[in-house]
Amino acid sequence: MLTSFAAVLSTAVLAAQAPDREAIVRGNYEAGDSALRQGQLAEAEKNFLRIAAIKPRDLRAHVNLGVIYMRQKKWKRALEELRTAEKIAPQIPGIRFDIALVYYRQRDYHQAIAPFESVLRDQPDWPQAKYLLGICYLSEDRFADAAAALEPLWTSLNSNESYLYVLVVAAGSAGRHDLEQRALDRLLEVGQKSAGLDLAALDLMVGKAYLNRGQDERALAELQKAAANDPRLPMLHYTLGIIYKRRHDYENAKQEFLKDVAVEPDVANNYDELGSICLSLDEYEDAQRYFEKALQGDSRLPAAWYGLAKIHRAAKRYSEALKAIESACALAPKSASVHYLRAQILVQLGREGEAQTEFAAVRRLHKETTDKLEQQIMGSIYRDPQLATEEK
Repeated sequence: MLTSFAAVLSTAVLAAQAPDREAIVRGNYEAGDSALRQGQLAEAEKNFLRIAAIKPRDLRAHVNLGVIYMRQKKWKRALEELRTAEKIAPQIPGIRFDIALVYYRQRDYHQAIAPFESVLRDQPDWPQAKYLLGICYLSEDRFADAAAALEPLWTSLNSNESYLYVLVVAAGSAGRHDLEQRALDRLLEVGQKSAGLDLAALDLMVGKAYLNRGQDERALAELQKAAANDPRLPMLHYTLGIIYKRRHDYENAKQEFLKDVAVEPDVANNYDELGSICLSLDEYEDAQRYFEKALQGDSRLPAAWYGLAKIHRAAKRYSEALKAIESACALAPKSASVHYLRAQILVQLGREGEAQTEFAAVRRLHKETTDKLEQQIMGSIYRDPQLATEEK
């Protein structure tokens, strides 16, 4: 077969350029690594993108880009780069750990579980993966799994108050009350022995631990001690608000959540709770405002969507009510309350067939599950929004 002169020339040019390509890659690595060390993320990104353009299967470039995008909170792009890296080197557990971390930092704990589990199959003694997997299990109400993941870390972390608090919650919710009590006793012991420990923060943790156990009076006593030492402690007034809400003392609960808003104006859970309280007091206009503010901060709050749906339905805005309840249903598909409200809205829209399907789902769910969303809205259960904020 004859080869054209142009083809021969092209091959020769590419061969001559190969050393230059490697030099370019090396130069970009040096510049990218230096920029990354100095926190110059945009500059580092440019260099690693150039490498990826020249060598599309360059593992290090894709991993570094994933790290850069994680630091910039560009979660979609981080996941794309890390998934590319995973295809190139599926045997490296650290890449899967970073993939799990992307989901974890977005509070998508369900999606984080599988990659964390795969990391631990390869490296069973990775403590950070165990700790974060335990928190993910806890956030998905897999309490026994959470306790099983966290308990082996006792030897190395039993002086860490955050770990002990999470273990108290996991063990107590799993019915492992011996482990729960051991962790709570140790949490109190650590606080008494550590002169440098923030006593207000410890009182808050202990108070939340008692609150999770349903011991509201003991919780209140600890939280009041915390307030005496540091009234501007983050989440302190939020937790006090939960106690008053559980007592149906809505006015005091409202004041506590507003105090926490003054300390932490960006915490969506405060607005979620304020919305549910205003809804209980038939203050619909304020409730709608608070729910919308909550969802601006975190669109994954099913109680806020549920509350908005109730408000729109009461105002006969049925199309808006349906949109809101469908968002709640996507986040809480096993809530009988959500399906019942959706059925009522469908009836009012004249969609009888779909409504009957929803009513059937309500009957099935009442037999299968306790409606935790309705309990959460009414304040009879407590879910700590801080549980997954610590990374070890």
